[in-house]
Amino acid sequence: MYTKIPATITRILLNHFKWDKEKLMERFYDGDQDKLFKDAHVINPFRKQSIALKPKIKKSRTEDCEICYSTFPPSMMTGLECGHRFCTQCWQEYLTTKIVEEGLGLSIACAAHGCDILVDDVTVMRLVQDARVRLKYQHLITNSFVECNRLLRWCPSADCTYAIKVQYVDPRPVVCKCNHVFCFECGENWHDPVQCRLLKKWIKKCDDDSETSNWIAANTKECPKCNVTIEKDGGCNHMVCKNQNCKHDFCWVCLGSWEPHGSSWYNCNRYDEDEARAARDAQEKLRSTLARYLHYYNRYINHMQSLKFEHKLYAAVKEKMEEMQQHNMSWIEVQFLKKAVDILCQCRQTLMCTYVFAYYLKKNNQSQIFEENQKDLETATETLSEYLERDITSENLADIKQKVQDKYRYCEKRRKVLMDHVHEGYEKDWWEYTN
Repeated sequence: MYTKIPATITRILLNHFKWDKEKLMERFYDGDQDKLFKDAHVINPFRKQSIALKPKIKKSRTEDCEICYSTFPPSMMTGLECGHRFCTQCWQEYLTTKIVEEGLGLSIACAAHGCDILVDDVTVMRLVQDARVRLKYQHLITNSFVECNRLLRWCPSADCTYAIKVQYVDPRPVVCKCNHVFCFECGENWHDPVQCRLLKKWIKKCDDDSETSNWIAANTKECPKCNVTIEKDGGCNHMVCKNQNCKHDFCWVCLGSWEPHGSSWYNCNRYDEDEARAARDAQEKLRSTLARYLHYYNRYINHMQSLKFEHKLYAAVKEKMEEMQQHNMSWIEVQFLKKAVDILCQCRQTLMCTYVFAYYLKKNNQSQIFEENQKDLETATETLSEYLERDITSENLADIKQKVQDKYRYCEKRRKVLMDHVHEGYEKDWWEYTN
């Protein structure tokens, strides 16, 4: 059956269903059409004659605008399919406010109080005359189209205005026209071998104040009487709580009362002292948890910072390539340097992500193999980075070229070994994760 729906309404319906055509067609033909149009905030085009309000035209052939309460000829009044009509100037001011101040695009409702019928894009473009407002509206509806469409995603690279379209949604790398590579599923820089959910969890953990709390917990203690947090700022282990209502004297080391420490009852040196054992164990656990987090975080950040420097290395490599051409080498012969930097950046990106993967990974035989692969790749990557930062002279030219080529090939090989092992683990369910 062929059904003709105005293009303006079709766009609103598609936007309502996040541009999922199959879902829209299913609801349209198999569901309650009245409810469909109501949920999408549009007038049913097949029943609009019975729903729309009739214009209140006076005998003098004029209408009253219910916003500014002025009287206008019908030609200066505009309304939607719902029948609510207002003067052109009031519509322009209303739409401009919604677009410029509220940043609304396809979700602008009728100006009538309590009416949720949406203003279609053709009506907005007809009524708004200001070129800047029209341009912003076009940007808003374009952005809304991309964000609502699950097969589209804006490139996250700074200052890039391109969007990527895929045939199906999957956690895989996509390359923008600006050459930025990112994960279509989550929008982050491509992060193989770590999965999207773990990377998201890691980023939240790094941004969260919970690690600050861990530092406080690892470097401070609570008064055993009133539980006020205390930081030790001197060498003496005799602590006096600063809480004016407490003033409890206790030992920083064992958290026991200070009074026995100056008598024959002193037993702070005993590890299994009942009074303080639980407190010490809690402190040690917090320190251990923090130390483990910092181990992976510091290496993650180190590779992230190194990656930024490696990107700057391209400029230096270009100069080296020009210098090498001065030593009777052709343009093709010096391309090995650019290839080396490309592989170096890939290895840095991979290593950075392996520390996220490793942080959540439970120990088993396969995790030990992963760590060995990680170590081999890291060692080779650092050596390659060192080679590329050396000064190239006519004396060491041949030696450096051979070393760089050998090392980047080895890095490429070790990176593939690591990635293949992790992917095999995903397929065979080798990996178990901590909470």
